[in-house]
Amino acid sequence: MPQSRDASSGYRRFVLVMLTIVYAFNFIDRQILVILQEPIKADMGLSDAQLGLLSGFSFALIYVTAGIPIAWWADRSNRRNIVSLALAVWSGMTALSGFAQNYTQLLLARIGVGLGEAGGSPPAHSMISDYFPPEQRGRALSFYSTGIYIGILLGFMFGGVIADTFGWRTAFLVVGIPGVLFALVLRFTVREPPRGRWDGGGDSQRQPSLRETLRVLRNRPSFWYICFACALTSFVSYGVGNFFPSFLIRSHGLGIGEVGVILALVSGVTGALGTWFGGYLGDRLGARDPRWYLWVPLVGGATAFFPYFYVLLGSNTALVLSVLVVTNLLTTLYLGPCIAISHALVPPAMRALTSAILFFVLNIIGLGLGPFLTGLASDLLAPRFGTESLRYAMVISAMTGLVALGLLWLAARQLPADLERRREEGLAVA
Repeated sequence: MPQSRDASSGYRRFVLVMLTIVYAFNFIDRQILVILQEPIKADMGLSDAQLGLLSGFSFALIYVTAGIPIAWWADRSNRRNIVSLALAVWSGMTALSGFAQNYTQLLLARIGVGLGEAGGSPPAHSMISDYFPPEQRGRALSFYSTGIYIGILLGFMFGGVIADTFGWRTAFLVVGIPGVLFALVLRFTVREPPRGRWDGGGDSQRQPSLRETLRVLRNRPSFWYICFACALTSFVSYGVGNFFPSFLIRSHGLGIGEVGVILALVSGVTGALGTWFGGYLGDRLGARDPRWYLWVPLVGGATAFFPYFYVLLGSNTALVLSVLVVTNLLTTLYLGPCIAISHALVPPAMRALTSAILFFVLNIIGLGLGPFLTGLASDLLAPRFGTESLRYAMVISAMTGLVALGLLWLAARQLPADLERRREEGLAVA
């Protein structure tokens, strides 16, 4: 198959790095609130449930609601332009968060961040699948997904240090403004790839509707198992992770500056390594059996499940953080392989919508309900456990990870039949 200039290996890697930087900005701006929530809580007199709404449900509701129509647009329009515009919007709204004078204003600013971020990942996923051949997509999408943890690293580190020195309002401004500038760089350096370059066949040129995409996905039971497995894994990740800085401050007596640096190094570095390694293992082992795209996160999550409870219940801070390094590596293996195998289940023109649907389920359950229900549980347990209520609320949330493991197992059982169905449909169209 002839390759245009923008399909050269060097340029493909350049685009992947650029999109990964965008994703890092996504999580810097999304997670900055997590490290800042203790001073915001003190300044505005908020409850843990209100913090959960700010960092979770209010953001997720607009994020997932806008995500599907934006992905529908991305399957028909210039995806590069959509990602650039989205980055400018969410970064601008992050900067505006620094001017909020009350809870309502901050809530509205976070809704604006969610609206912008809805246009980030689905178009980027679709572009990556058109820049990289199927046997490299797991690694490419996992490399892209390391942007989550690069963003967490930078958001925690700079957010904690800046807030400790200059206050939480300045932290929002410092992390928001660079994203607006980078949106311009992306717009003028990245080119839109041809759709379906690596897939051939006439179906790469179709422009399916949301209804058509859902009709295809209804015949892919493995996709729905993957969706809900990712959602419940994310429920633990956001439900526990969004309160982890508060947990270290309240239960382990650390300061916000210390917490920012520690979690930047522990969660950011190990999360990025685990995410990339998940895609690497998925591609290497999946070449022999595609079920490895699901077995890799299943084995990782099962290995980490019980040690994770020591992270939440242990009293030795150094040992807690040491165990967190290992569990974080293992529980972040899932995202790249799950996205890659989801894309293998549908035609190229349905990939952005497929990613948006996966992220709809993942974020409404994980990001939307995880922090809110954890915060609500903490408030309800406070009369009995006092400042330790957050610890036990996080333990309750972590238990849902067991259901996620069961769903990954079911997805792997169903996957061969669904991939065969996709192959037969592709032959029928061709």
